[in-house]
Amino acid sequence: MAPTWICAPDYPSVLAVACDEPVGIVTADGQRRRVEVRDVEALLLQEHDWQRLSMSEGTKGPRLFDWACVPILHRWEDDGQHWLLIRRSISDPKEKRYHFVFAPPGTTLQEMVTASGARWHIEEDLENAKDLGLDHYEVRSFLGWYRHVTLVMLAMAYLAGMCVEEQAHVCSVVTPPPESGTLLVLPLTIPEVRHLLGHLIWPTPRNLPRALAWSRWRRCHQSRASYFHTKRRLKAS
Repeated sequence: MAPTWICAPDYPSVLAVACDEPVGIVTADGQRRRVEVRDVEALLLQEHDWQRLSMSEGTKGPRLFDWACVPILHRWEDDGQHWLLIRRSISDPKEKRYHFVFAPPGTTLQEMVTASGARWHIEEDLENAKDLGLDHYEVRSFLGWYRHVTLVMLAMAYLAGMCVEEQAHVCSVVTPPPESGTLLVLPLTIPEVRHLLGHLIWPTPRNLPRALAWSRWRRCHQSRASYFHTKRRLKAS
């Protein structure tokens, strides 16, 4: 069952669980049963209960999956705030992921799906911070660790600020029209800014135009690749 301490502060949450996690449900005949989450689909769901939704916008377009949610029992009562959220792969329907959801009554399936996709932003931030040295420390005290992490986060905030400032002054479109032939540039990202600064802080004068031109070409190429990959995925789904 979902751990009670997660729901204690009354903060809505989405918790990924294993396929053999026990859960309480109410069957079609009104009986309360304790089953594993992988058995819920066969007991309660029909094909029309699934909806194809995007959990987030990835670098290659919307991350589409089939989704379904089922009310579950909390402390053996149906309080209207706990659900089992199931994610099914489009390419391989046998591949599924399971989540416990705690949210206010009336929460829509799309809101649950969006919340489950928010973890990718956290993982992306951790990956970018690691590139800046978040996990590259050798300290034996909390104070040393705290100083190191604070400096890394400060550097990351500075790079993020540069990205926001650039996006505020330049109107960039991620998905260009297919027949326009226009090379539209993707907005700057934290890894791209870090890469550029590494080439521009102490460069020789002849390398300045080359570094800027290379960054622009790479982002134009990424923009085209993102558009056609998104178009192919949407057509397939």
